[in-house]
Amino acid sequence: MDKSAAAADDVERGDYEHERTGTVWTATAHIVTAVIGSGVLALAWSVAQLGWVAGPLALAGFACVTYYTSTLLANAYRAPHPVTGDRNRTYMDAVRSYLSPREVFMCGIAQYVNLWGTMVGYTITATISMVAIRQSDCFHRNGAGASCDAPGTVMMLAFSVVQVVLSQFPGLEHITWLSVVAAVMSFAYSFIGLGLSVGHWVSQGAGLGGRVAGAAAASSTKKLWNVLLALGNIAFAYTFAEVLIEIQDTLKSPPAENKTMKKASMYGIGATTIFYISVGCAGYAAFGSNAPGNILTASGLGPYWLVDIANMCLILHLIGAYQVYAQPIFASVERWAASRWPEAKFINSAYTVSIPLMQRGSVTVAPYKLVLRTVIVVATTVVAMMIPFFNAVLGLLGAFSFWPLTVYFPISMHIAQCKITKGRKWYLLQGLSMICLMISVAVGIGSVTDIVGSLKVSSNPFKTIS
Repeated sequence: MDKSAAAADDVERGDYEHERTGTVWTATAHIVTAVIGSGVLALAWSVAQLGWVAGPLALAGFACVTYYTSTLLANAYRAPHPVTGDRNRTYMDAVRSYLSPREVFMCGIAQYVNLWGTMVGYTITATISMVAIRQSDCFHRNGAGASCDAPGTVMMLAFSVVQVVLSQFPGLEHITWLSVVAAVMSFAYSFIGLGLSVGHWVSQGAGLGGRVAGAAAASSTKKLWNVLLALGNIAFAYTFAEVLIEIQDTLKSPPAENKTMKKASMYGIGATTIFYISVGCAGYAAFGSNAPGNILTASGLGPYWLVDIANMCLILHLIGAYQVYAQPIFASVERWAASRWPEAKFINSAYTVSIPLMQRGSVTVAPYKLVLRTVIVVATTVVAMMIPFFNAVLGLLGAFSFWPLTVYFPISMHIAQCKITKGRKWYLLQGLSMICLMISVAVGIGSVTDIVGSLKVSSNPFKTIS
């Protein structure tokens, strides 16, 4: 099918709402931007809790599961046939095409809570990095004993103001440039973090720190919670299923979108896994059982200016990654508002604003989009101020998103699409789903326990805890 015929078919179905020009490389950039984020910073700590054997195996295992289920989800972009069927523009649309209304409702809750929760996590992480940069510069100027408290709330508000501005872009297809920049930044701080960890390891004599069984804890119960939290961090570090369909909806056709998306998933997850194992193992080798929750806050990691550059790259990456997760929420809320009040003047109004320095000379501003998107960003910031617990938040997000979004729905849609009946393949798929469910439940219990314990120690809004 040529491009004009494909476009005509899309118009006939009523689903050609934007120009799709994405390629395997732009999709890979979106994936890397979405996947490599705050989760990478906790990998050294996570490997430290699991040990030299279980740590790398857990990283490889989650990567394999994520890649396999992402290929199943890519096939669900069109229905009923993965190549010639009607487009599903969102994850919920795909679930609606194959599964029951009850499962559509469950999917909506899981997807949008996780998207929003990830925005909360990214806000916390970006603020921690901004605070770290300010404190590092203060200590360098005034000495290690200086009082260098940084205004975390102000930093968080500054990050949120940037997000309010970027949120006015209409959708993901309009911010590919931001994802490309963010992807480059993710590689930059991953390389810097890896290099600094290796450098610290060499400076300490190049001996392997830590133990095969992982870091010791005050009690067996605390050790169990730490292991579960580590698994949650790893699960969160690989999660991108909730935006996969939205990313696939930016791809041009031909070639078939599912084939392009499978290649992009392989490239994105493959590159990510190499970084994750390298960063996690290097950080554990360098700091042993004392590996911090955020590797860039490790004591003795330096030189300080290079750590500052890494934190700056992280901030720039999270600025872009935040939008990858936020844009699907914006689009969903706006579609709901438009369908709920179709005749409302406020919702249907738009104004053209002239901007001399822009190439097009003007932009279209919709007041209701400005208000809705600003409210969502503000609500995200308020929640981030209330629960600034880095590791626990990442673990809870990983627990909540991994099984339903990464495993259950892709497998269930694959079974429905291919009409798989009870047999060897059916039982294997259901077995994989059940194993992942048990992991998610256990991780969720551990994460909630850690958050409750942290709130008892400190309930002050924004006081960064890594």
